[in-house]
Amino acid sequence: MKILVKLFTVNKRFPLTISRGTTAQTTNVWVQISHDGIEGWGEASPFGVGDRRQSTDTIKESLLQITPILQAFSPWERQQIEKVLAQKQFPSAARAAVDMALYDWMGKHLGLPLWQLWGLDRKAIAPTSVTIGINSPEGAAARTRDWLEYMDVRLLKVKLGSPAGIDADRKMLLAVQQEAPETELFVDANGGWNLADAIAMSLWLADLGIKYIEQPLPRGQENNLATLKEHSPLPIFVDESCFTSTDIPELADYVDGINIKLMKSGGLSEAMKMVHTAKAHGLKVMFGCYSDSSLANTAALQLAPLADYLDLDSHLNLIDDPFMGAVVHEGRVLPNDLPGLGVKYSASAA
Repeated sequence: MKILVKLFTVNKRFPLTISRGTTAQTTNVWVQISHDGIEGWGEASPFGVGDRRQSTDTIKESLLQITPILQAFSPWERQQIEKVLAQKQFPSAARAAVDMALYDWMGKHLGLPLWQLWGLDRKAIAPTSVTIGINSPEGAAARTRDWLEYMDVRLLKVKLGSPAGIDADRKMLLAVQQEAPETELFVDANGGWNLADAIAMSLWLADLGIKYIEQPLPRGQENNLATLKEHSPLPIFVDESCFTSTDIPELADYVDGINIKLMKSGGLSEAMKMVHTAKAHGLKVMFGCYSDSSLANTAALQLAPLADYLDLDSHLNLIDDPFMGAVVHEGRVLPNDLPGLGVKYSASAA
């Protein structure tokens, strides 16, 4: 099979600020795998969690180095390909791009979208949340209005963990809630609280009717999750603390759910393992994203009928998304009926 690696840059309509910093632009990697006249596509986007950082350059170089080896295989030889990637300690985002492209190729070869090939029910896909980044109360209220005007928002994900402290978090959250009183809210601190603040905020947020808290404590402080769970009246989800299915058993007694992202997991294959591992441990499942375009988010949506919650909104905040795939309908982001991932290149982005 032939493999091409290309870069493309996307810009956010509204820069996103979380506890670790602000992102306005990213350069992502587009992988194209061709065989027997069919081309499969995948995407890798850079991300960083603590000391686990994968830059665009790292992802690109790893893909270029492995390409001569992978070209000896056919897209049907997934087990051998996965073994090679594991042996080379391939970055997870690069694995995700290859994995996506192989599935896209397979679906196109068979003439079916992946969700249908896997026997999943597209009607079971939950509404997606849309994200309000850390901001002033006025800025957060304005961003909330923007989202409410853009689409039928059913769930808002509010980023807290402000460097200014939990008083700033409280003021911002109240501003969002006042702007969208009928919309369900959940909170993502991105590891921005210490244990004492996480306990205090969980009690305060519960009184406001917040749905759940995501990643209240920094990665590396998982030993404090048991204490937090004992005191928190709200369900606790983890994101940065959970990369793959092997992380789930040690977390299962102290959390209520996990956030699966293709870039962390290494693709759809591992994401599916994570879903089943989490559910076997009685945990809820959310699918999330980084600065992903419609390509990666439409890929994640192929598995979305298996998720309890979705946070796949990054492509909705791009002014120059080069791809078209998922469609928005009544607060939900849905895969289409096209084969494979169902993603096309947008002529307007050329």
